[in-house]
Amino acid sequence: MNTVKLFKALGDSTRFKLVKILIRGERCACELPRMVGKAQPTTSLQLKKLVSAGVLSCKKDGVKSIYKISNQKIAKLLKLVG
Repeated sequence: MNTVKLFKALGDSTRFKLVKILIRGERCACELPRMVGKAQPTTSLQLKKLVSAGVLSCKKDGVKSIYKISNQKIAKLLKLVG
């Protein structure tokens, strides 16, 4: 994981909120817009950017998309950052 790419991905307040939520455990994409106070399309775009940066991973469960922090090193680093 490129550290610059990681912090660039976290430079948006919505993306940072999403990551802070997902540090606590995986979540369905359907839950996240309400939790960050954004519309579904906006949340979806930000989730895609975090996946592209390697911060999050996504798995399908039927029609649901489940997001989580991609690895424990990132989770530990993000817990330190705040």
